[in-house]
Amino acid sequence: MVKTLHIIGGGLAGSEAAWQAANRGIHVILHEMRPEVATFAHKTDHLAEMVCSNSFRSDDDEQNAVGLLHWEMRQAGGLIMEMGDAHRLPAGGALAVDRDRFAEAVTKRLLSHPNITLERGEVTTLPDDGQWIIATGPLTSGALAEAIKGETGEDSLAFFDAIAPIVYAETVDMSVAWAQSRYDKGDTQEEQKAYINCPMTKDQYEAFIDALLAAEKAEFHDGETAGYFDGCLPIEVMAERGRETLRFGPMKPVGLTNAHKPDEKAYAVVQLRRDNKMGTLLNIVGFQTKMKYGAQADVFKSIPGLQDARFARLGGIHRNTFLNAPILLDHTMRLRTKPNIRFAGQITGVEGYVESAAMGLLAGRMAVADLTGQTLPDVPNTTAMGALMHHITGGAEAKTFQPMNVNFGLFPPIDAKGGRRNRKDRYKAYTDRAKADWAAWLNASVDVAEPA
Repeated sequence: MVKTLHIIGGGLAGSEAAWQAANRGIHVILHEMRPEVATFAHKTDHLAEMVCSNSFRSDDDEQNAVGLLHWEMRQAGGLIMEMGDAHRLPAGGALAVDRDRFAEAVTKRLLSHPNITLERGEVTTLPDDGQWIIATGPLTSGALAEAIKGETGEDSLAFFDAIAPIVYAETVDMSVAWAQSRYDKGDTQEEQKAYINCPMTKDQYEAFIDALLAAEKAEFHDGETAGYFDGCLPIEVMAERGRETLRFGPMKPVGLTNAHKPDEKAYAVVQLRRDNKMGTLLNIVGFQTKMKYGAQADVFKSIPGLQDARFARLGGIHRNTFLNAPILLDHTMRLRTKPNIRFAGQITGVEGYVESAAMGLLAGRMAVADLTGQTLPDVPNTTAMGALMHHITGGAEAKTFQPMNVNFGLFPPIDAKGGRRNRKDRYKAYTDRAKADWAAWLNASVDVAEPA
């Protein structure tokens, strides 16, 4: 008898969960409300559409926790990483993708799978039977959010996400800007020149900060207060924390040499990164904003090199909902009060595209085990996958729970073996241990990978 898994949400987590389950003989019905119900941020009806950025961040699997997460997902046959690799763009040591081609490829692969059926339309209630994964992400529909709130008895926690503007590359003045990755990082010349840099003098920087602080901002609805995830702060909020904050954040000038004036050190630098394979669109790195559209154009055109810029998309801000997972979910991300429902992705309280997809990968495999009456071994918390999942399902303090990127602080400490390791050696030890333990977990999971 064919087993069926329902997945609500066709973002990165839902897409990955569907792929993992379908490849293990499960019939997957993937529910996606777009285009029947639109969202603030999505522009297409593609599955796995990326809206906030086009970057999966560092691809270094020896010194970076998110790079390690990339490695673990590749080892597990992850669709998101496969398509990310297939549509990657030059980004120094990071993995950035052509977001349109990436989403088109994920959609095509899923819709061509014989075990996957896509149903367009909004799901507004929590089902009482069957196996379900809710992977609706930060833009969960109002009706479904209310249903979740009614079931859990907890007010859904919320913060606000901002997205950065995108510039037409041809409108950047390259007599002012230059191409260079920070510290010339990358194995090829293309990687070493993956970013466009716009330099500022001290006076230009001070004038930019003044304009940023004075610009008209988007207002919140009555009763809403702004809580932001620190990894995705609007630039105005960073500037309000101190005039030098941006210069030590997304506008730091270190590791860069102005090709036009090599002897002149910039006081601050604005970086832009490719947003598509052709290089015709550029994302302003770290420039998430809640400024109103008219103000954005004026402020961003004050940046040297962007004085004639045209924008393919301006920035914006939207509400982001997530669960208090340590209270509401069990150790396999199932809702305690309705264990036929499992959550995955950003709604669980992870932050970032890769983290969301990783939780989808685990949710898909765990759902297969539930459907086939088998038991997966516990995911080791020494791995990036396990460390992140264990954090959201009980390792974090529920009273102060906030969205979290994967990081080595979530891992069990490494034994220094009689001496204090430097950071590079310590991180390498974390990743070596994680890779061995993840490979062992995958091998131990083979027997429950295929339905009985």
